[in-house]
Amino acid sequence: MTEVRVPTLGESVTEATLATWFKKAGDLVVQDEMICELETDKVTVEVAAPVSGTLSEIVAGEGVTVGVDALLAQISEGATSNAETKKTPVEQNVKAPSLEEKSGVKNAPSAEKLMEENNITNVSGTGRDGRIMKGDVLNAIANPIPLQNIGAPAKPRKDDPREERVTMTRLRQTIARRLKESQNTAAMLTTYNEVDMSAVMDLRSEYKDMFLKKHGVKLGFMSFFTKACCHALNEIPEVNSEIDGNDVVYKNYVNMGIAAGTPTGLVVPVINDVDQMSFADIEKSIAEKGARARSGKLSMAEMQGGTFTISNGGVYGSLMSSPILNPPQSGILGMHTIQKRPIVINDEIVIRPMMYLALSYDHRVVDGKGAVTFLVRVKEALEDPRRLLMDL
Repeated sequence: MTEVRVPTLGESVTEATLATWFKKAGDLVVQDEMICELETDKVTVEVAAPVSGTLSEIVAGEGVTVGVDALLAQISEGATSNAETKKTPVEQNVKAPSLEEKSGVKNAPSAEKLMEENNITNVSGTGRDGRIMKGDVLNAIANPIPLQNIGAPAKPRKDDPREERVTMTRLRQTIARRLKESQNTAAMLTTYNEVDMSAVMDLRSEYKDMFLKKHGVKLGFMSFFTKACCHALNEIPEVNSEIDGNDVVYKNYVNMGIAAGTPTGLVVPVINDVDQMSFADIEKSIAEKGARARSGKLSMAEMQGGTFTISNGGVYGSLMSSPILNPPQSGILGMHTIQKRPIVINDEIVIRPMMYLALSYDHRVVDGKGAVTFLVRVKEALEDPRRLLMDL
């Protein structure tokens, strides 16, 4: 007998929920074939069969919370070849094999369920032998492909109940718990300012084609904001600190969290040592982390260790908001939509592309003067990006 146990889930992650079994007791399994799916606070982890054989016993059922190294199932080795040779001609000719049976590829049940719920059929699988995984479906939902052949009429839709009770996923439970903990623990306050985006937009418009040609990635706004925040954090280090008991821990590096919305909820992938990166490196990292977040393929390690966070509600049209701290961090910058507004420059009313900025901070460690100065430095760097080059 070979035991199937919960793998290491990541730093500080001690338990997971068994979301789906892809096999049932008595089924044949092949080494490295995915047999079940675990859901942690942030990511989905697939567990592979360590050996080929028969899944003789399932110890932990679906919906059960299991700890690291907990026993999930047991596999009887060496049963695959024997079972296959015992198939009779009658069993082999009961029906013509489907495409799925011919290829020997079975999609993840969680993926099948999501596809059915969202009426999606055209999904490319990235799993073993082209198997469609849950992350593939989430990616297809986030990036829909226009339908080309619409022939058969849609299935009649059943009457929806007036209420529906659905158990929260572990991700949603974690988001709810951490946000409430943040409000209950930190002395959270938000300060606001607005920035004229003309200089950044002009600079981006002038160099975006050259930037794309040389670096192979688009020049967006996030690299400017990231650089501006690193510049301000260097001057106001308490915003880049955290409280640990009776101590304040100041970070001499910047691990930037970039909040990203996904079909399953909000995640915050972290870009380590972003203060040492170029504009191109930042844009490449943001694009890569964002794609992995939307497809559900981020690891726990990629979402830990952040020292400061940027949240861009502007992509959804938000004009102004007060972001909630991502504990134990002491600061989070909220970006918003760019909107043309009349402002006064040199005693004249002009129209400029303006964005409201919001800095939420922990007043236990960051004073009002430091918070306001931080936001002013970000504003100054964005309105005159040359300051970033001269470290002014």
